[in-house]
Amino acid sequence: MNKSTKMLCYAATFLALGLVLPFFTGQVPQIGNMLLPMHIPVLLCGLICGWQYGLVVGFVMPLLRHMLFGMPPLFPTSVAMTFELATYGFVAGWLYSHSRWQCVVALYRCLITAMLAGRLVWGVVQVCLLGIGASGFTWQMFMAGALLNAIPGIILQLILLPAVMLALHRTGLVPFKKDGHPVPAQATN
Repeated sequence: MNKSTKMLCYAATFLALGLVLPFFTGQVPQIGNMLLPMHIPVLLCGLICGWQYGLVVGFVMPLLRHMLFGMPPLFPTSVAMTFELATYGFVAGWLYSHSRWQCVVALYRCLITAMLAGRLVWGVVQVCLLGIGASGFTWQMFMAGALLNAIPGIILQLILLPAVMLALHRTGLVPFKKDGHPVPAQATN
């Protein structure tokens, strides 16, 4: 199987995971808003498949999930999430692929930067959709949606994603790289 076919299969798997994972939050929006189940496969897709796949999977996932299951609601949630998740996939994938060393430290740098960029894009899209002011999108709404309510999901992502990437490195499926060359799994022990 050539590399592009393999990446396309991985991306489809991440898309499927993003469609299914929210069911584990019991379709309770408050829990989903806290654990951010759709963010995990998009970030992994960007890291493993590259920014192009992460961007597309992130952009398509919320809209497809809305069309198939009616959740999240289309306006403004799915629309804002479309740009937010596309940003996650793009930023995480682009930064990680351009990292001189692909290791756990680089993962954290890429994840934190992608999370900040995605939340900023989410806020900008919400302002464009809802406007600014008392009846529109307020600073308090941004802080609650982008940070305060999402703390459990952010912690989950910062623990789970490096652990998954480290496990994939140790199995040899997605090796870390130093100056563009694979690093043997034994070198990270």
